[in-house]
Amino acid sequence: MSGSDEIRLVIPADDEFHQIAHLVTGGLAARQELTLEALEDLQVALGAVLGMRDDEDEITVILTVDDGAIRMRVGPFVPGTFDELERDSADFGLRRVLETVSDSFEVEESDGGSWIELAKRAHTQTSDPVG
Repeated sequence: MSGSDEIRLVIPADDEFHQIAHLVTGGLAARQELTLEALEDLQVALGAVLGMRDDEDEITVILTVDDGAIRMRVGPFVPGTFDELERDSADFGLRRVLETVSDSFEVEESDGGSWIELAKRAHTQTSDPVG
């Protein structure tokens, strides 16, 4: 993937299909030679966001690599789904998870729903010479 190429995945929002999004994210991470830690962070963020939906409609996951970061945009969600992200809280909720595992996140209203976009810097693996 170069520049700002995009992978767009549309799957049923039912939790049985969330694994497909995780598989695609893992494949992208492997192509970008992400560290295992960065991949795990992406997977935790994706799982937390996808966990906000479990219905019969479709959900879209858009992945891009741009300026050394992997960006993930997921939606649509019912407007107001991410209201808790607007409040500072010590509770262990979605905000705390996303603050821990992503470098940035924001909610955007478009096409009649809420979309969340998050970014993770693409820390790559380095080969250490065996001494």
